[in-house]
Amino acid sequence: MRSQIYLLKMYGKLLIFACALHVWAAEPDLDWWKSAVFYQIYPRSFKDSDNDGVGDLKGIQSKLDHLVDAGVTALWLSPIYRSPQIDQGYDISDFRDVDPLFGTLADFKELLASAHQKGLKVILDFVPNHSSDKHDWFSKSESGDEQYADYYVWREGRNGNRDPPNNWISYFHGPAWKFSEARQLWYLHQFAEGQPDLNYRNPKLVQEMKDVLTYWLDAGVDGFRVDIISALFEDEQFRDEEPSNIPGVSDTDREYLIHTYTDDQPENYDMVYQWRELLDEYQRQHGGDTRVMMTESYAPLGKLFGYYGNEIRDGAHFSFNFWFITELNGQSTAHAIKFVIDKWFTYMPWRYTANWVLGNHDQHRVATRYGTKRVDGLCMLSMLLPGVAVTYNGEEIGMEDGEVTWTQAKDPQACNDVEANFKKNSRDFQRTPFQWDDSVNAGFNAGGDTWLPVGSTYLTANLAAEKADPKSHYSVYQNVVKLRKSDTLKHGDFSTVAFSDSVFGLIRSLKGNETYVLVVNIGGQSQTADLRYLGRLPDKLKVVLVSQSTRKVGDMVPTGVVSLGAYESVILSS
Repeated sequence: MRSQIYLLKMYGKLLIFACALHVWAAEPDLDWWKSAVFYQIYPRSFKDSDNDGVGDLKGIQSKLDHLVDAGVTALWLSPIYRSPQIDQGYDISDFRDVDPLFGTLADFKELLASAHQKGLKVILDFVPNHSSDKHDWFSKSESGDEQYADYYVWREGRNGNRDPPNNWISYFHGPAWKFSEARQLWYLHQFAEGQPDLNYRNPKLVQEMKDVLTYWLDAGVDGFRVDIISALFEDEQFRDEEPSNIPGVSDTDREYLIHTYTDDQPENYDMVYQWRELLDEYQRQHGGDTRVMMTESYAPLGKLFGYYGNEIRDGAHFSFNFWFITELNGQSTAHAIKFVIDKWFTYMPWRYTANWVLGNHDQHRVATRYGTKRVDGLCMLSMLLPGVAVTYNGEEIGMEDGEVTWTQAKDPQACNDVEANFKKNSRDFQRTPFQWDDSVNAGFNAGGDTWLPVGSTYLTANLAAEKADPKSHYSVYQNVVKLRKSDTLKHGDFSTVAFSDSVFGLIRSLKGNETYVLVVNIGGQSQTADLRYLGRLPDKLKVVLVSQSTRKVGDMVPTGVVSLGAYESVILSS
């Protein structure tokens, strides 16, 4: 059960702020995923074991001890399936095999066994919206094979002419339709032309994809991250979409249209519920821990929570919360941060679990979007809030976007557009190789050419250097993850305060346990905050963790008005 109490207080000058108290019914036995830290690995860029310039499964296996040391619960692998690699593996030609670029199926099973032995769960990307045009299903569908004819979305041209069936636009620019000379029909591709959309109105296709899930469950995986679930179904009448009228947007850009008929259709929810039933039934039959499902959609909250489930059916265990990406940036105030957190909990039904995502392979890195001096405060906040935390590889060391030129570009989202839009559209910057140490190519490989260039900051911003520095991003990350194991952070109530535009506060409390207080100055000037507005606290609090601070762990801080240096973050405990 959750209630919210908004207290308006005045102190000294006309300083007015709101304190939102959230009270939860604690679960005595929290399921493993509900307080987990999921660590996203982009395989191409994590660790290259054979010096071919691309990361691989053996490379990941060689670095599992880093994940154990960091304290994460599960690793989530971006696509490793067999693929022509026009979209870095999101164009799948065989859903049941590993691409030779990353290794073999035997390599994956060895990685899986090693991860499990070290206490790590393994989550696979599940890419259900489309396949590669090199998939055997598509070849048979395009040739008119009766069994596979409706595995994809085929349409005649508008009014029977050789024009696309409607005005829909691809994520990768231009029409979302391509004409097949072989079949004399148009097929839908919401992404690249080589990524034809699968047809979920065909029960045979639905069963095929359920069988894919079962195949990997049989292999031993612990769950799935469902890619771009918002695009799964489309309007059955294939109606034109209305223009968005956003100034300056080209008519070839997806933002040119309002995606009423291609995003988050009602049928999507039912499909997610069916997959959840499959996962739950698998656990009932085979035992073991919960097999988790997390979904990707940038939908408004009213639609997003439909993926969690409804009154009678369960859906995803959680759908990613991207609000720290879409609603906040380096110019956001503490009031904006508080608003984003409180709004999520206001909309989220009480029986669901929150989650916090700061970045991923599709978004500029946290350190680039917010600034390196804010990284630790955001990390502390995402880890101290109730629910799941998600880390994109490199965030734990504060990696920034790499430098990639137009001639080095690999991302089809940028390469399918003009060079002038490269920096706006490309996702290559956040996909550069992980910076392990200060050796050649940042320790990513033994010195061969890399698929994307190594970031220029690697000589100082690397894991080895940060492990040796007790004040580093990695030290903060590692220590705040340890705090998550406390009963207070697993089960406790919380409240948020915006002390000013620059200072944000969070308190976590649980009867009979330690209370934790987080205070973050997101601004570049010194500030003050009166901790008494967080609620009833002891006269003094102990410093547990700091960043950008002159305070030391173990120092005692009087509960009253405290001074904070520029960008300072501090966690205190009772």
